[in-house]
Amino acid sequence: MKKLNDVRVGILQIPVTRIALLVVADMLSVLLASVLSLYVRYDFKFMDVEREFWEAILECYFPNVAILLIVFSVFRLYKSVWRYASDTELLNNVMAVFVCAIMQPVVCWLLGTRLPTSHPFYYGIFLLIFTTGIRFSYRIVRMFQNRRLSRRKLLSRVNCLIVGAGAAGNSILKEIETSHYLNMHVSCVVDDHTGCHGKYLRGVPIVGGRECIAECVSRYDIDEIIIAIPSANRTTLKPILDICKETGCKMRILPGMYQLINGDVDVSQLREVQIEDLLGRDPIEVNVDEIMGYVCNKVVLVTGGGGSIGSELCRQIAQHNPKMLIIFDIYENSTYEIQQELKMKYPDLKLEVLIGSVRNTARVEDIFAEYRPDIVYHAAAHKHVPLMEDSPREAIKNNVFGTLKVAKAADKYGTGRFVMISTDKAVNPTNIMGASKRICEMIIQNLNLKSRTEFVAVRFGNVLGSNGSVIPLFKKQIERGGPVTVTSPDIVRYFMTIPEAVSLVLQAGAYAKGGEIFVLDMGEPMNIVDLAKNLIKLSGLKVDEDIKIEFIGLRPGEKMYEELLMNEEGLRETANKMIHIGRPIEFDSEVFERQLEDLRKMSLEEQGDIREMVQEIVPTYQWESK
Repeated sequence: MKKLNDVRVGILQIPVTRIALLVVADMLSVLLASVLSLYVRYDFKFMDVEREFWEAILECYFPNVAILLIVFSVFRLYKSVWRYASDTELLNNVMAVFVCAIMQPVVCWLLGTRLPTSHPFYYGIFLLIFTTGIRFSYRIVRMFQNRRLSRRKLLSRVNCLIVGAGAAGNSILKEIETSHYLNMHVSCVVDDHTGCHGKYLRGVPIVGGRECIAECVSRYDIDEIIIAIPSANRTTLKPILDICKETGCKMRILPGMYQLINGDVDVSQLREVQIEDLLGRDPIEVNVDEIMGYVCNKVVLVTGGGGSIGSELCRQIAQHNPKMLIIFDIYENSTYEIQQELKMKYPDLKLEVLIGSVRNTARVEDIFAEYRPDIVYHAAAHKHVPLMEDSPREAIKNNVFGTLKVAKAADKYGTGRFVMISTDKAVNPTNIMGASKRICEMIIQNLNLKSRTEFVAVRFGNVLGSNGSVIPLFKKQIERGGPVTVTSPDIVRYFMTIPEAVSLVLQAGAYAKGGEIFVLDMGEPMNIVDLAKNLIKLSGLKVDEDIKIEFIGLRPGEKMYEELLMNEEGLRETANKMIHIGRPIEFDSEVFERQLEDLRKMSLEEQGDIREMVQEIVPTYQWESK
């Protein structure tokens, strides 16, 4: 306790000492400003100054000091941190001195003394010079000290190039200049606005537009490129990022415009450039009000809530005040992580976390009987294509019959809306995982015909960064020094970020009337080999020099390209242009139910090739028998 008190005393002593020194300096400034005003007024000749004016200065000195201390205190000129002084502090200083100057004749009138008419003008000028000089000199000394320290660290410092000569670039440059904790040196600035070319930003040359980046990296020996254009969207940023990633420099980017609005633009806001930045399109936005309307004050169940998609569903649902959020998953580790995250972020959220399998009929029934969920998001599934090719029965047991059990429980216990997460691999499937998901879609459509529950499915492609996606795999391979393995140079995939996919799932649920298969617009497909090259370059490495790319051929069940619609399906638009509705394909309900029962029995027998029966249910399923 004594140590803590000593620390507090020490902290208090530092500003008191500094304030006392400033007060003494300001008192001397008043005296010097008064004397020099007469000196200038009388053509720099002390001997010509009348005696009564010297006496007036002495008589007015203490009232002038009192006025200055009061005025400067009102303008907080004794509480500012002068090492970071800016135009705000300068403006306050000017206004405070102006008030002191116009009070000078008032003081003389009250004391019955007389000074030359021009005295307040000269007094104000000299007082401003002295008071601002004293305060800003500390910042100037610090600047020279930082430059001296920078020269000492010349061999180890990081040479930087800033893209963007606007307010954000200026703020980043200012912090790098003033902080002695950052071992960075900005060598040049690049901006596409031609009007600023050849000029300087805080003493750093603005050398040209984006076309100069590669040349500047070589000329100035740049180690790191900082992109400070927070107002730019991804469409605008992509060409700049494409240029920067070819230089081999480390790249960092300022995330968004809100930092400028909040006034917290600094080096800590910079983040690594991510693969999402190279998608070449703006993030997909949804109507949050629509989501809130049907989730608010509802009991919501998320199966597979510990997975990458399920956990993001939980995050976004938790923001919209559900009556209760229930997370149901068989994997306790990932489920525990999302539980702790939600507890910390939303302490008032009524949260239930349950461990169990969707394949366990009794467990599923008990959950629905106890909690009676209003909305169910069914994200629990086996989704790894190659693994499911080796264990096809497990894909059927978990995906098909897990979905059937949860959907039947939703129907039995009066759930209002059931949203199943599907995949583009369900379209003309070439693997058992995709075929199982197509059967799940058929289950949803079949149950919707007989139930008061609104059953819908949402179909989308690959999600960047989700469990089992190529991005984490590529990153691990790069960390190990390569090679990065790609199935084929021609393979393409649709991509979307996890938050984008989940927000569209939530909004599709808001549009649900029952029986729809919602298809999310994934934008333009991306070549996987380009994705691998971009990740290597974003890591500051060179393709085929530092990290090699190897082509290993298509894995079992993989397609060269993915589809989002089958030939029989048409599209209807929704209010959100990124969400479409596929026309349901008609099938015989009684035949389908008999086929499901036969499939269930065969999945339990562990004999024969279950793929043959799956193909009977899903005629578009294509597979090669071993």
